[in-house]
Amino acid sequence: METVTENQQLRTAKKIEKMFGHIDYKNPPELCPVRDVMSVASDQWSTLIILWLGYFPVLRFNKLKKFVYGISNKVLSQRLKVLEADGYISRKAFPEVPIRVEYSLTDFGKTYVEKLLELTEWMQTNSPKVLANREKYGLF
Repeated sequence: METVTENQQLRTAKKIEKMFGHIDYKNPPELCPVRDVMSVASDQWSTLIILWLGYFPVLRFNKLKKFVYGISNKVLSQRLKVLEADGYISRKAFPEVPIRVEYSLTDFGKTYVEKLLELTEWMQTNSPKVLANREKYGLF
């Protein structure tokens, strides 16, 4: 069984203090970079889009739609635009009939995939624990 050591707890506390220590707790900021960036890059659809683009260097819209099972055309289009605007992905349109559009990760997006993979590996390792806890709690 993995335990959190005192050193890990101290390192974590220092990182959190560095992130939030400058905030006036009586008047929290309206703009929170953590929330604002995470809300775009870490919603369920964006995460899957980014992971699939990490696996396949280039994907077209319809292939992405097949891999990101359950997403509608409208939501996929919206997520792709936002991810492009934030710099995670690039979009290349070819002047053909019908138009061909390809999506790929930018260098910035590739660095995010590395961090995202760490988190998804943790999730895969710990999902049995989470599911067991849910069952104990009576949620499933």
